[in-house]
Formats: sequence, C-alpha cells, structure tokens
Amino acid sequence: MKFNRFFAVVILAGMMLTSCGEEFLTAHSTSQGEAGAAATESAILSYLTAAYQPLLMDSYANYNYNHILLLSDLRSDDIYKGGGDAGDQSWMYHMSLFQIPASESPTGIWSLYYTAIARANNTLLAIDNAVGFDSDAAKRKLSGYKAEALFLRAYYLHHLWKLFGNIPFFTEPLEDPFMARQKSADEIYQDIMTDIAAAEAAASAAGDEFPMYTNATAKQARTNLAALYMLKARVVMYQKDQSKYNEVASDMAKIISSGSYSLIAFDALWTGADENDFSRESIFESNQISDGKRDWGSAWTGCGTNLPAYISPNELSDPVFCGGWGFGPVRQATWDMYEDGDVRREGSINKFADGTYGPRFQNTGLFQKKYAARTALRSPIGTVDLNYPNNLIIFRFAETLLNYAELVGAQGASAAGGVSAQDCLDQIRFRAGLGSIPLTFENIKAERRKEFVGEGMRFWDLIRWGDAAAVLTENDTQYQSVRSFDPAKDKYLPIPQSELSRTAGTGEYELKQNPGY
Repeated sequence: MKFNRFFAVVILAGMMLTSCGEEFLTAHSTSQGEAGAAATESAILSYLTAAYQPLLMDSYANYNYNHILLLSDLRSDDIYKGGGDAGDQSWMYHMSLFQIPASESPTGIWSLYYTAIARANNTLLAIDNAVGFDSDAAKRKLSGYKAEALFLRAYYLHHLWKLFGNIPFFTEPLEDPFMARQKSADEIYQDIMTDIAAAEAAASAAGDEFPMYTNATAKQARTNLAALYMLKARVVMYQKDQSKYNEVASDMAKIISSGSYSLIAFDALWTGADENDFSRESIFESNQISDGKRDWGSAWTGCGTNLPAYISPNELSDPVFCGGWGFGPVRQATWDMYEDGDVRREGSINKFADGTYGPRFQNTGLFQKKYAARTALRSPIGTVDLNYPNNLIIFRFAETLLNYAELVGAQGASAAGGVSAQDCLDQIRFRAGLGSIPLTFENIKAERRKEFVGEGMRFWDLIRWGDAAAVLTENDTQYQSVRSFDPAKDKYLPIPQSELSRTAGTGEYELKQNPGY
C-alpha cells in the first residue's frame, strides 16, 4: 500500500491550519498565526506541509476540474477537448478554441494556487521567527525548510504567471481588504527569479538538508535541489531570458553529472504501482494516496486524483484499464508523428478498438495513457472517480536531458561539466528504441513533443519557440476544432471575471483585464 510519512503529516497540517470545505479558500487573513510570534520546528513543519498540500488538490480545485495538465494541454495540438459533447464543461471547449470569455476562465486553479502562495508566505514568516535552531546542524535544517518554502511559492506562482500573465503577487500576510497590486508578466518573472535565487542561497546554506536527490529517503515527495534547477529552467526558457541560458545549462549539467538520476523503462513510469513511484527518473512528484475520502461535496479532504477518470474513455471494456469520462482524446496526428518502433507511442497513448468503449465528442479512438484509469488502482471505497492514486510526476530526468540538448545544441548556451548535448539527445532516442539523429533544433523540438504527450508541456513549448500561431491555427471541421491563435491575446487566459468584479472600485488593487478580452 502506498504511504508516505511526510504527506501523512500534510493532511494533518491542512486540518490544523485551515478547516476543510469553504474555509480552505476563504482567507479572512493570509496569516494563520500571530505575526512575529516565535515558531518552533513543529510549527514550521506544520506550515510547510500545509504549503505542500495544494499539490494534491488541483484535479478538483475549488470543485472545478482544473487539473494543471489539462489546463496546459487543452490549447495544444496534441489533444482535443472531448467529453460528452461541446457543452459538457463548455469552458474547456471554448478554451481549446481560444474563445474563452472572462466569465468562464478557470477560477479553481486561481483560488487554489493563491491559497498555496499564502501558505508558503506563512511558512517563510514562521522561519523568520524560528526558535530552537541554535546548533549548526539545526541551522542547516532551517535553511532547508526555507529552500522548500521558496521553491513552492515560486512553483505555484510560475503556473499562475504562464496561465494568466499579469497577476497580483504578495510576499507578506495581507491586511484588510486582503488584496495585492496587479503586476505585469515581466515583473512577475522577476519575482519568480528572486524567489529561485533566494532558494538557491538557502539550499547552499542547507547542504545535505536540501540535497540533489531525495526520492530514496524519508523525504520522498519533498522538493530538492534538482527540482529547484528544473523550475528555474522552465521559467527562464519560457521567458526566453538568454542572459541566463549559460547558467541554466550549467544547472542541467550538474543534475546529469550528479549520477542521482537516470532514465528507466518508459512504460514503467506511469503504471501507478508502488515500486515505480519515486523512480530514479523522477525528480519531483506529488504523492496521491487513494484513501477514498474525496467526494463531490468534499473537495478539500483526501488525497486521490480525478485526472485518470477524466481522460479515460467512457464505458470501457478492457482487462487493464477502466472507463471514465472521455475528455482529452488524443489527436490522430499525435499518434502518427511517432516512428515505427518508438516505444513512446504505446507508452503515451491507448488505442482501443471500436465497440470496446462508448464514443463521445471529438472521438478519435485514441486516449491518454500515462495517467489513465487502471482497474488495479480503483479505490475500493468512496467515490472512485475522484480517488485514483496515480502520482503526478512534476519534473523528470528526460526533461533535464532535453533542456540541456536544446540550450547547448540550439540556443547558443556553452557546454558545461563535460556533458555532451548530442549524448543527451541520444539517451532519449535510445530509451525510445531508436537510433541517433543529428542535434538540430527541429529534431530537438520533435523529441520534446514525442516525449511529453499528456504532461502539460506542448503548448508552453510552442509559445516560447514562437511556433504557436502557425501550429495552432487550424480549420479542423471534422473534429469541430476551427481556431485561430493570436499571439497578442491567446498567450494568456483572461483574468477571471469574479476577480475583476471583486476588485472593482478598489483603486490600486483593481485588476485590469488582459489585452484582447
């Protein structure tokens, strides 16, 4: 049975710091303790575990199906919206067509991640007022906690930044009216990088308390130095901040040269079996424990995920996989892009025969496999569709290799640590059962797409490469996906109308809508 002592504490801490239900997202104050009060290690750990808890909540965020992978992939060219019909979760269909109005913009993830940021802030405030950390060893441990909290705040913020662009951000407990000033996307980038730099400084002071690799220790499911480097890479590469490409390439080389991580069999990464959780390829993943407690009216209890049911075909008859709701069907072109013999095709996509499932909207017969609902993982108690135990792999070593290959092989960064960019690309190809290909930008782009189907990467890659308008504009009448991508508008979602209304007339706190909406 999957169990992790740190995330057992997460549940307890979440109950201690906020009650379940509506209070989870009704922050009358963004600080749960008295500002400036002394904080023991027990208190700091409670705050920290509460800051991790939102990682377990995004599949049914604030009673909305706002899983971060779906929000990232819906606008890509890998999947369609699917579901019962165009009107089933119509906001998702409008989002996939770049036609989503502010009234439909996803509020669950907005509320969840801002709550997460407030919890990280509380943790950092407690760390600033720590007592009982007098020895050198204790000070290193405290620095490790600080690195974790800074990472988490930067991680949650980077998703809001990519989704919505021009957003509020706060680093201190808010006072009445509990609002923060809206910043430009470029300002938010600088805020993220400030947190990452501070986390790196804390990691340096922490030493072994914030190591390169944590997956084989009692700190499973907690972040580490490699995850911090990976977050920096995603943020810098998305911003196209060429001034930091050498630095990020060096970070990737450090992960590669550490020997802490390696590629494992592709299909083994997502079986959901306990022995494959926290593998040598996984740098950071959230630990979804199927306890059967999450229900339609109890989004903030339990640890299961809804994603497997969401993306699996309706009324499926299969010995290994079970049925779901039929959202996010995979496009035929995604299946066709793979070379013969590429194990990533069958490792990423399920192809079910006609008659074995109930076809739904935009049906292609192809479905996402990595986080698919598996019969062996069905919860024996509670609401099955909300309680799957499939861990979410947030960063994995394959991305490290492809980041380095791209930065050094195509983006002009200097090679670092004796690591070969060609060898990095070759490792990805060889694991897929294929031979070496030249280290060209187009080849690297193609390998990233093939590697990360269903992992929320493709849309963001197209944006940062400048390829979105050409690739995502289409007249696909067969699958009712007629859309045109406008780079000036469609990079960001609209700020949710509920947030615009809430801040209207508040002067400096009044949110302005993103351009084009």
